[in-house]
This record gives sequence, C-alpha cells and structure tokens, in this order.
Amino acid sequence: MGKNQQQQKICYVNTGPGQKPGVSKFFKKDFLFKFILFFSGFLVFLLVLSIFVSLILNSVPSLKEFGLKFFVSKTWDPVFEQFGALPFITGTLLTSFLAILITIPFSLAISIYLAEFTKHGFYPGFLKNSIDLLAGVPSVVYGFFGIFVIVPVIRYLQIKLHIEPYGVGIFTASIILSIMIIPFSSSLGREIIEMVPAEIKEAAYSLGSTRFEVIKYVILPYARSGITAGILLALGRAIGETMAVTMVIGNSNMMPESIFSPSNTMASVIANEFTEAVTSIHLSSLIEIGVVLFLVTTMISITGKIIIKKFAVHQ
Repeated sequence: MGKNQQQQKICYVNTGPGQKPGVSKFFKKDFLFKFILFFSGFLVFLLVLSIFVSLILNSVPSLKEFGLKFFVSKTWDPVFEQFGALPFITGTLLTSFLAILITIPFSLAISIYLAEFTKHGFYPGFLKNSIDLLAGVPSVVYGFFGIFVIVPVIRYLQIKLHIEPYGVGIFTASIILSIMIIPFSSSLGREIIEMVPAEIKEAAYSLGSTRFEVIKYVILPYARSGITAGILLALGRAIGETMAVTMVIGNSNMMPESIFSPSNTMASVIANEFTEAVTSIHLSSLIEIGVVLFLVTTMISITGKIIIKKFAVHQ
C-alpha cells in the first residue's frame, strides 16, 4: 500500500459504493479538542474583561463626582463624602516595594544555597519543606504573628529612636509582607538556578574560577530573567495582600509621614469599609479604588513580561 493510499485510509472512513468520503472520527476529535482549548482560553479572557467592566460600571458615580482629583486628593472623609485615594496608593506602594527590598537578599541567598551549595541531605530537605509551609500559611496567621511578635519589637525600636511608639505602621506591614512573599521568589529562583547548564559552570571552573565567581559571573546573569520573574510574582502578591496587612498597618486614612506611620493600603481600606459603606458615593469610591488596584497589578504584570522578554533576548 502506497503512502497516499495510507493517508486516504486514515483521513476518510465509511466510504462505500455511491457514497462520498466522510470526515474521520480522528479529525472530529481533533477539531473538538482544539475548540475546547480555544473556548477555555477565551473564557478566561472574558472573565477578566467582565471583572474589569463590572468594576468600571460600579465606580461611575465616583468618577463623575471627583474625576481625576480622586487620585491626587489626600482627604478621605465618609461623613462629608469627600474621597481621595492618594493616601492608600502611597501606602500600597510603600509597603509593597519596601517588602520587596527586604525580601530580595533573603530569597536570593536561599535560592543560591539550595541550588548550588547543598542539594541533598536532611537540612536542605527541611529548609525546602519549611519554605513550602510558609507559602501555605493563611494570611490571618501572619497577622497574629505580626501583632504578638513584630509589633512589640517595632514599638521598642521606635522608643529607642524617639519616635511615637505606634508599633503598627508601614514598616511593620512591610516586614510581614516580606516574610509572606519569600517562598514565591525563592522557590522560583531555586528552580531557575538549577536549570543553568552544567557545561557552562564546568567551563568556568576549568578556567580557574572560584565558586563565588561562577555564581556572580555565570549563574546570576544566566538566571536573571527567572529571578526577576520571581520578584515580580512576589510583588504582585504583596500589592494584593489584604488580611495580614490590615491587622498590622494601623488603618489610618491620613497621608503617611514616614515608614513608621500608620497607614492603609488599597486592599485594606476596601476590607475595612466595604461592609460599612452606607452611601452610594462611598461604595462607588471604594470600588474605584478596586479599579486602581486592578490597573496597578496589570501594569506590574505587563512590565514584568517586558523585562523578562528583554532579559531573555540578551541571554
């Protein structure tokens, strides 16, 4: 049987005298499988779009009432129905980026240690399991840890520095966030570092490089896109975190004066006031903050993809 005859036998079935070739069952299943994949992807896109549209529609009263000054106003007063989101945007950015700055050295050190210095044994296994456990701890538990452990320490530090000893505030929330996001960045960083080809490292060692030089000049440049991806993933988690931050940030609607000041994030103010909003403009303002949070998260995600793509091209 020739090749063309084999293809004809595969592609067509149920062919008889006076009948036209029919489409094979295999082709029908393949078409159905592709349709399911396309529909699933389109459904996710439709879900994201519907979330964004619903937020926009419900925030229309606030958009009409305050316009662009909503994003630059420092006043948040439900009694007089004056609302501005600048304190919450500032609090969100300060806590998130400060948490990232605290996280980077620890997550990078953990990634390098587990991927290069010790891969097998009791302690590396224990450390990996501990990191996985940190990722699964509920945020409210981190909040309790912050209240009973971190807040007294920060209050003692503030007394020594002659600062008002609130204990709670942006810095306290940043420490809690940094603990929460370490598992995300360190786990992804470890996996990326382990994927560095052994030939490249062996070539560097053969030229007389030390382990520190191999890590600095070979491993980190090669794995920087993956490490950056882990950091951005952790940043996205930090920006959207709600419960743990709400418990230790102080819940102040005033513009923060320093990193030790009580404040609020966009997520925490929504959690605090959404069920207590009695006026439509108050509720609409909270939903508009949700729109801002959605857009900020989207911008960070897009920026991260651009950076990762840029690093991948240079590699």
